[in-house]
Amino acid sequence: MRARLLKVLPLLPLCLALLACGGGESRVVQGNREGILHYGNGTEPQGLDPHIVTGLPESHIVRALFEGLAVKNPWTLEPEPGVAKSWDISEDGLTVTFHLNPEARWSNGDPMTAEDYVWSWRRALNPAMGNQYAYMLYPVANAEAFATGKLEDFGEVGVKALDDHTLQVTLNAPTPYFIQLMDHYSTFAVHRPTIEKFGKATDRFTPWTRVENIVGNGAFTLQEWKLNRRITIEKSETYWDRDRVKLSGVVYYPTENISSEERMFRVGQLHYTQTIPLDKIPVYRAMENSPYVNAPYLGTYYYLLNINEPPLDDVRVRRALSLAVDREKLNNTVLHGANVPAYGITPPGTLGYQPPKLFSHDVDKARQLLAEAGFPDGRGWPGLELTYNTSESHRKIAVALQQMWKDALNIDVILSNQEWKVYLDSVDQMNFQMARRGWIGDYVDPNNFLDLFLCDGGNNNTGFCDPRYDDMILRQAPLAKSREERYAIFHAAETLLMEQMPFIPIYTYTSNHLIHPSVKDMPSNLMDSLNLKYVWLDPDWEANQ
Repeated sequence: MRARLLKVLPLLPLCLALLACGGGESRVVQGNREGILHYGNGTEPQGLDPHIVTGLPESHIVRALFEGLAVKNPWTLEPEPGVAKSWDISEDGLTVTFHLNPEARWSNGDPMTAEDYVWSWRRALNPAMGNQYAYMLYPVANAEAFATGKLEDFGEVGVKALDDHTLQVTLNAPTPYFIQLMDHYSTFAVHRPTIEKFGKATDRFTPWTRVENIVGNGAFTLQEWKLNRRITIEKSETYWDRDRVKLSGVVYYPTENISSEERMFRVGQLHYTQTIPLDKIPVYRAMENSPYVNAPYLGTYYYLLNINEPPLDDVRVRRALSLAVDREKLNNTVLHGANVPAYGITPPGTLGYQPPKLFSHDVDKARQLLAEAGFPDGRGWPGLELTYNTSESHRKIAVALQQMWKDALNIDVILSNQEWKVYLDSVDQMNFQMARRGWIGDYVDPNNFLDLFLCDGGNNNTGFCDPRYDDMILRQAPLAKSREERYAIFHAAETLLMEQMPFIPIYTYTSNHLIHPSVKDMPSNLMDSLNLKYVWLDPDWEANQ
């Protein structure tokens, strides 16, 4: 198979330039002419409600159908106007006033108002909503108390509509990254009349997000959703900045099988792949004018540990499993050097923050810890199951670690793959012992990784809870007088976290995509953040090479 691949791939430029390496016009050629981007999106979305979804495949579509008060510039990642044309921050950093663009409209033509955000944030924070990202709004005064049921009067939460186009937000403490949060879908406004037409505000997965019902406010509108086949969006005629939008539409494909996704790209069916099979990386790297794009990425790949389940309720077992993983070997072999070994949850260098490194690959120490836990040389080991979502890359990593644990500790780990929606439910319900997880930063700040492990955090899913840790992240860090003091608190908190080891860090991500050369103004950035209103397709790309 590898030999055949080496013969086929050099034909890639010809396939992309002409037809689908067979009869008929390819999707890419037709898409370039019509302004339709064909996009590999990883998996079938769980849904499209901004206050329910949690995954990357969902976020790609939601951020096209909806827009926040601010958006990220894809070149700089700096916030720029979205629904808010501007904002003011008080001298003490505690009050943020958003001035909404009077041209901002819902896709049905209704004007957007500040009250839309008051109602939507109440919905997002309502405990009955089950929003796993509710904590994204916790910097807002009293938001956490309302979301956790300690406060019933939403009027005491620090968000007020001063008039139709002025939204005032009061914060608990100065929050350097708060404007960045306005580009996260959990803070988006949703259309109240549409939601209430199909039930209560907090009802989950109602028909309001179906093609015939959904009302958004983004640069695109939903036109088609063929389950497990494709989702099609078209340029919105009501979007305030529609003159800047060059694409006519986007077609998202569920490409859970990444080998199939790569083949689709190779024969001109996709402009963009969500990732690339690990064993194809060396081949694409060797190509001249390669469509392979590798870039730093603000994310960590790790294994969640359910510390309520034996044998993982013993910290010595958790530490032994982590110490037995040879991350350098994994990266240099299975991952083809495409990523960076990780020893904490926070990617090194996040706004200058450096996480602690408390351990390295140490088989002798791992064996000692396992013996102290009552399993010398693996004897008496009760077994352990690793759950991961269906993906050839995830499987290869799991198999490699399974063998490392067998070689180093003489223990057996069973591998269990699940389809995306089943896997998400297993993780959400903590119906697992050990589970694959990846976390991509929603904003560029160490806090976005460290707040994952707060007590009862919506994305904790480990059973870990330490009031000392919560105090450092929620209370001490926001009150720090300088970045140095704030980072020192974060360092102490992450040290405490890694001593308890409720997860096993494996590597810091890089983004790995195949991108057709006709795709323009889709720059790589640290968050792999895509702003479709800037993207365009060059039908004459070959002539312009």
